[in-house]
Amino acid sequence: MNASGISMPAVDLDDADGLLEADRMGLLRAASMAGAQVRAIAAALDEGDLDALRSDGPPRTVVWVAGRGNAQTAGEMLAAALSGSVSAPIVVAAEPPPWIGALDVLIVAGDDPGHPSLVAAAATGVRRGARVVVVAPFEGPLRDATAGRVVALPPRLQVPDDFTLVHYLAAGLAVLQTATPTSRVDLAAMADELDAEAFRNSAGHQVFTNPAKSLADRMSGREVVFAGDSAATEVLARHAGTVMLRLAHKTVSAVGLADVLVAIGTGWGRDTGAENSIFHDEELDGPLPRRTRTFVLTTDADRPAVAARLTGFDDVHVVASNDVPEVAVTGEDQDVPVSAPVPGIGCPEQQLALLAVRIEMAAVYQRLIRG
Repeated sequence: MNASGISMPAVDLDDADGLLEADRMGLLRAASMAGAQVRAIAAALDEGDLDALRSDGPPRTVVWVAGRGNAQTAGEMLAAALSGSVSAPIVVAAEPPPWIGALDVLIVAGDDPGHPSLVAAAATGVRRGARVVVVAPFEGPLRDATAGRVVALPPRLQVPDDFTLVHYLAAGLAVLQTATPTSRVDLAAMADELDAEAFRNSAGHQVFTNPAKSLADRMSGREVVFAGDSAATEVLARHAGTVMLRLAHKTVSAVGLADVLVAIGTGWGRDTGAENSIFHDEELDGPLPRRTRTFVLTTDADRPAVAARLTGFDDVHVVASNDVPEVAVTGEDQDVPVSAPVPGIGCPEQQLALLAVRIEMAAVYQRLIRG
């Protein structure tokens, strides 16, 4: 700790060797496998694993029933991001609704093939004639209850549960592309973008060119709030809160942008001037409270409007997928920042996936520097 009582990092963010040595659990490697997970779903799509979902017309509804964790988060994120743009409504539910039938597509997602609610949901969908997709390990009770009458998208890669959000997102996008004629997404291009994001965030890149390290650095020594400016980014903010707790062992708040603006309007987060006062005495007055930093998550299209709305607010930072400096490599193999940001990927749901990867890698860096 320093004189102010603030814990100092055990490993510097720019110490690549130190970070890799501290990463005894292989978390950086696991976090960088997002592109590979998406590519595995794209391979299943190309191999015809989802052809049984095709029909002459769109389904009446697409129902997403999930177990817990990332499977639930992915369904909520897809519903929030895509409900207004696909030809069938997306319903996220704890169990199949009583009206589900042959006109509907049911997606059962989770990580436990023996989970009673997943097994019951899949069996109900099969019994009522719905087109059922199982995005889970297809084994045990889940396989027995469906008797091969479902489309199975089990994970092809073994990845820790903390990093599986993109698997469920890609699976949902693949199902929507197959079942609804108006939905199109290039999963191969999405995988390439996620690989590029993981590369930018790798341990060998310095803080000023590494968006995940930069995010982790700005979080250090602060109370942190993640805020979303829309329904989809609010889901992403909750995911950020989850991974920061599970991976970084750091508690953060996840709220909507409107909540942040209300709090700021009532005086929260404003500089009281105490930290700059020459009369403040740590022994007499006690340690200063840690300041709060807010990260507002948004899409590339909405970023200018959100940034304009937040002009003048201290310690409020807007984060979008294309907030990344281009990097030039010199003859000495050193990163040199270039002023122009890299272009963002097109679809909002793909931008959400990229931001999720960035936040997950930032959580890993937070854990590694704290030792």
